[in-house]
Order: sequence, then C-alpha cells, then structure tokens
Amino acid sequence: MAFIQCDFGSDALGMACSMNVILPQKVNTQIGMKGVAGEGKHPTLFLLHGLSDDHTIWMRRTSIERYVAPLGLAVVMPNVHRSFYTDMAMGGKYWTFVSEELPRVARSLFHLSDKREDNFVAGLSMGGYGAMKMGLRKPEMFAAAASLSGVMDINSWINRMESEGPDRYAEFLRVFGDKDSELRKFGDLFDAAKEVQDSAGPKPALYQACGDADFLYDQNLKFRDHLKTIGYDAVYEEDAGYGHGWDYWDITIQRVLDWLPLQNRPQS
Repeated sequence: MAFIQCDFGSDALGMACSMNVILPQKVNTQIGMKGVAGEGKHPTLFLLHGLSDDHTIWMRRTSIERYVAPLGLAVVMPNVHRSFYTDMAMGGKYWTFVSEELPRVARSLFHLSDKREDNFVAGLSMGGYGAMKMGLRKPEMFAAAASLSGVMDINSWINRMESEGPDRYAEFLRVFGDKDSELRKFGDLFDAAKEVQDSAGPKPALYQACGDADFLYDQNLKFRDHLKTIGYDAVYEEDAGYGHGWDYWDITIQRVLDWLPLQNRPQS
C-alpha cells in the first residue's frame, strides 16, 4: 500500500484542507501483508472521522492500511473538524466539500474510479452520521454506506445537547441552525431513508453496527426499526458489552470491508 497525506485549497471552504489517502499497491515483499492493485481505476472507500478526531485517526487507532491491502481498495480520509458533515449555518460548507469537492479533487490527483458501483462511504460516531447522510443524500454516487456507533437521530441529539447547557447547544446551533432550519431537515436520516426508499432511483446498501453499552445504542435501534418499517433492506449488527471505543471500531471496520459489494473482490 502507498500512503499519502495531502493539503489542498478548498473552494467550498475557502481554506486549506487535509486528507489522508491509502492507495493500492501490488507488492509481495512487505512482511505479513500482501498488496493487491487492479488494472483499472481503484474502487474507493471514503472513511470518516468522529467529532473529537481528524483525518489521521483511522490510521492511528486501527490497522486500516493492512486490512485494505489485499482488497485493492483505496481509502480517502478527509478532515471536517466538528462540522457534522454539514454546510454549517455559521461556518464552512463541509457538506459541499465532502460530498462534491473531495471526490472531485481526490480523483483528479489519484487513479480513483468515479463509477457508483466502485464508491463506498463509512464512518464512526459523527462520521457514521456523515456516512449515512452521504449514502442517502447522494445515492447516485455511492453503492454502500456503513455506520459504526453513529449518531442516527440528529434532531433528538441536538435536543439532548440543549438540555446539557448553553455551550454545547450553541455549538449545534452554529452547525445546524434553529429548530425549523432547512439544514436540520436535510440532515434528518429518517427522512432521507424514506425518500430514497420511496424513489425509483438507486438505493445504497446500508450497514449499521453498535455495541449495546454505547450511549448511542437507543438511536441505532430506532433507526434500525425505522428502516424495517419503511421496508429498506439493511444489515444491522450489535455486540454485547461494547461501548463507544476503538476496541469495537477496529473489529467492526473489518466486518464492513468484508461486507462491501466490491465488484472484483480478490480471492483469498
């Protein structure tokens, strides 16, 4: 595998942005790891970080580079700070950045496929929310979306922050605006899933995982049940005793990689 860290100017944000990229590399000489790279443009996983982290966290807390090496899969990991992958009410246009500009820039720099069947998105916590949002609001772009311990019910989460005090609530007002804002409506995953299910357009495969000791467990159950109610076929997994931590996400990202509908998955 080849690892690249990039800083580039963002038109959407009007500032410098960062992303880490893992590229497939055909190699047999790395100890304990065999690298695979296809002949064409690489299938790509956009892998999203949580609220307190950045674009470096997946490589620091998991063995993601080793996990994707035998798959011929590129991984793009952007930094969106604490934006909830949203065109903020008072701040940068991070939704435009991550859903439009980032794929365009990454494909201009690297040999990445722009075919829907070759593009996937996954993330944890805030990034789990971002991954589901990208999959459901851009179903024409992504074949699959996976959430690990994600914030599934953004409106109830904002209401919880309001009860925790003015400082926490003020942060979410800067991101999503007031209760009747279009940003909150657009960011509602329940509405997004219903719109995709009711449409005649493409429907990304969905994957949810959450530990039953996680403080977001109830939200994940609620979203799982909503998908069942509207008839949206999805994979849901939960694990006893796991909370909101990297011990769980290092395990579940491997499950996500096994689940991804790669068109030409290498045979082990």
